[in-house]
Amino acid sequence: MDLSNENVIHKKEEGVEYLQFRRLLEYKDNITHAVTVGKNNDFRIPFYKSTQNKLTDEQIEKNKNSYKKICKVIGIEYNDIVKTNQVHKDIIKKVNDKVNKNEPDFFEEIYEGTDGLVTNKKNLAICTTNADCIVLMMYDTKKHVIANVHSGWRGTIQKVSAKTIEKMEQIYGCNPKNIICCISPSIRKCHFEVDEDVKNMFENSFKDISKFASKENKWHIDTVKINIEILKEKGVKEENIIDSKICTVCNSNLIHSYRGSNKHNGLEMGIIELK
Repeated sequence: MDLSNENVIHKKEEGVEYLQFRRLLEYKDNITHAVTVGKNNDFRIPFYKSTQNKLTDEQIEKNKNSYKKICKVIGIEYNDIVKTNQVHKDIIKKVNDKVNKNEPDFFEEIYEGTDGLVTNKKNLAICTTNADCIVLMMYDTKKHVIANVHSGWRGTIQKVSAKTIEKMEQIYGCNPKNIICCISPSIRKCHFEVDEDVKNMFENSFKDISKFASKENKWHIDTVKINIEILKEKGVKEENIIDSKICTVCNSNLIHSYRGSNKHNGLEMGIIELK
């Protein structure tokens, strides 16, 4: 099955399947990136810090090998990896350097409770994981700043994407008009069903959600469209917001999906690095 469309290219190399955004490939001399797909690989380390104690040594080694394989294929050093310990909140942190020089930064206390990373330093491969949530990868083409952000429905309610743009402005002097934001495969409105309590949480944050939500048996909410609106309100140009247009649940035979395939059977990963 090929997930390629006008915005992404689906590649298969050396036992690894991944997507690359056509728009970001225009800057391949400056950045390297990928969003993994395919259930042969799993990126469950680290999701939460506590996950470290829930995986066997064999599972941890298998997960590390997944990172190693994608890094080898796209030309990133495995030891360059800096990975968040995600908790579905709105904390964005700047990365200036590695904690560990000779291994990836997995389970580091400095990134505990963090759902997004930003940097202007080369050779720092910032990563986030997902299994229905949105991964947002950003690149300022003028300031050469990158961000990688995990935005589940809770993060979307907290407007983590807007807070990432603000962080890029405050720390690096970025202009939102120069930022490209790519939206990973994620659960789409067709499958994101919620009850009244969650719908009310969205209304508390976004007031009129009629253009993002509709009711059948349950409420269906379009978190991708919400994030696009948030980004536009922060000054990101519509033509610079690139959606993969891929639903993880619709494609759960190929992509790890929390709702589509027996809860936590695996995670995908987004990675981006400045050269």
